[in-house]
Amino acid sequence: MIEFLDSIRASIHEVWLIPALYDLGLMAWEEEAFDWLGFALLGLVQIFVCIVLCGTLEKWRPVERWDDQGPVHTDILYTLLIRLGILPLAVFVLFRPIQVWLHGTIVDFGAVPPTLESLFPALREAPLVALAVYIVVLDFGEYWRHRLQHAIPWWWELHAVHHAQKQMTFWTDDRNHLLDDVIAAVWLGVLALAIGVPPAQFPVIVLVTRIVESLSHANARLSFGRVGERLLVSPRFHRAHHGEQATDVQGVNYGVLLPVWDWMFGTADWNRRHYPATGVPGADEAIVSGGFLAQQVAGLRAAFGRRRRAP
Repeated sequence: MIEFLDSIRASIHEVWLIPALYDLGLMAWEEEAFDWLGFALLGLVQIFVCIVLCGTLEKWRPVERWDDQGPVHTDILYTLLIRLGILPLAVFVLFRPIQVWLHGTIVDFGAVPPTLESLFPALREAPLVALAVYIVVLDFGEYWRHRLQHAIPWWWELHAVHHAQKQMTFWTDDRNHLLDDVIAAVWLGVLALAIGVPPAQFPVIVLVTRIVESLSHANARLSFGRVGERLLVSPRFHRAHHGEQATDVQGVNYGVLLPVWDWMFGTADWNRRHYPATGVPGADEAIVSGGFLAQQVAGLRAAFGRRRRAP
């Protein structure tokens, strides 16, 4: 898949991108534009898969139906802005020079920076196993980032932009305050570099993660069963996290991909069989049904204004 996208990117770069940059006098940005093109193509694949998979499920067994889908349209805008830029990948690329510098500095002192593959050399001979290990480790980090988003007051106010959606669909996955997205991307990018995720595998990890995250937000009556619910986050499992009764520090089911972290740290709700209404009680109407800019401004005001919204 990645090789196929790379071939398409190379063709577009040669036929369209270079001539356009040349005509605009922007050839100094050719490398950055080439990187962005790869991110955008990966984002298009994510969007296509999510529309086919999640969109079909939402039409087949919807939890709710709405006459006015204006808030959903705003979430679609979020998805286009985020996934056609692929913020986590951008941060990964930006932090790459820092990793090279840090690696060189440590080597100069006679030390070898530890990575998962240096700690477990067998992973070098089993790329698929290594990929699975990287996903598990990164997901563990994402679980704790998610916990902090709910526990730190100013961070929760930013994250509330995501939780305030009362018409949750698979598009809601990307409905986040931009500052919250930047923090999350830096968190993921630094962790990926720290454990030595190969640049060629990082796009695959992002692709898998984002598709599963979109599925977990789908407006679909879908459970993976008693066993499956403990192996992968389902729409039913994650909807309990978005329920009106589970916000701020009262949250449950924080897992992004794997529910095992919720089981290990006592935040799992396995018994909730219904599909609760979503949203944040008492939230500013601007972050509930306002447009993109209104939500961004309201989120900043709530996080860093003199008076925060009461939990």
